[in-house]
Amino acid sequence: MKKVLVIAPYPYLPYFSGGQKFISQFLQHLAEEVELAVISVSENDFQQVKNYKTIPLLKRSFTRYLDWTLVKKISAEVKQNKYDAIIWEHPYFAWLAFRIKKRTGVKTIIHTHNIEYQRFQSTGRWWWPVLRAYEKWSFKKADKLFFITQEDKRFAVDTWKIEANKCIDLPFGITIKEYPADKAACKEAISKDHVISPDEKIILFNGLLSYKPNLDAVRVILDTINPLLQKETSFRYKIVICGKGLPDELNSLKEYAERNIIYAGFVNDIEAYFKAADIFLNPVQSGGGIKTKMVEAIAFGNTVIATETGATGINKEICGNKLVTVADNDWTSFAKAIIDNKNNTDITPPAYYEYYYWVNIAKKIASAI
Repeated sequence: MKKVLVIAPYPYLPYFSGGQKFISQFLQHLAEEVELAVISVSENDFQQVKNYKTIPLLKRSFTRYLDWTLVKKISAEVKQNKYDAIIWEHPYFAWLAFRIKKRTGVKTIIHTHNIEYQRFQSTGRWWWPVLRAYEKWSFKKADKLFFITQEDKRFAVDTWKIEANKCIDLPFGITIKEYPADKAACKEAISKDHVISPDEKIILFNGLLSYKPNLDAVRVILDTINPLLQKETSFRYKIVICGKGLPDELNSLKEYAERNIIYAGFVNDIEAYFKAADIFLNPVQSGGGIKTKMVEAIAFGNTVIATETGATGINKEICGNKLVTVADNDWTSFAKAIIDNKNNTDITPPAYYEYYYWVNIAKKIASAI
């Protein structure tokens, strides 16, 4: 069995964001295929880990990204345990990765979750050109690169001229391998909890609401999309918004309670909400990368209405009729797509589960390593 070391540079247990969930579930499933150890920060709840070794070596503060003592410490770990490869989550530690490679010769893999400079450019960070140069340099020097989206992989190959044979798909995965059988039961339970009538459609939005692209999407739902839906007096629905980090000034959306809006906050069993929902909204227009919540929504049987930006990264060819995309900023068409798909009862195609099921992904990645 191959021995792999992963550097996860920030807390991911318990997970609250899509990125944290990605790392958590990827490591959990990869550990079934390789002998795995993970270096991360001590803020993680490592008691949740059952099948891999954890090493809380990284500093808690942002200075961990500039910690030169890690060169010696991680090199010693690699030499002592004879790892076959190191996977670095994100390219931020590239300077460290290649110094350790020079000392040890270990295979160096960068797992990129987005083209990072594009994400920060889209959110208005002035220093994105510096990150672009650093990120491109890291891609060229890595032995292999894991990409969440095919679009990011094509960008690396076509624009930055990265060797195609070292670029490998590693999509955000799902934990179910077939269409859920308990959707009706979940809808009944969630409807009871939130006093939703049986004839009302459940429309869901979920995300970390302290993340600006998600908060911007919530504001669009509240102030633009929902008023358009309310004009359709025959359309009975409730919009359920889940997620932690809602700003205090929005007062738990209490003023929207009479306008078909339910704020559920952070929920422990988000899968039940996905299964209960008829439609999932993804009006995100910035942030880059794949919207992980959308991958899960389709797996749990939702029809997803998304902007073109929001649909970035998903393998559209295997979604069947469960993904409907609308041009960015065209909220009239977005609301119409919701209404047009209110009775969409199509089943998520089997090919979707084959591609996105974590067990299948982990086996392919272990083979690629």
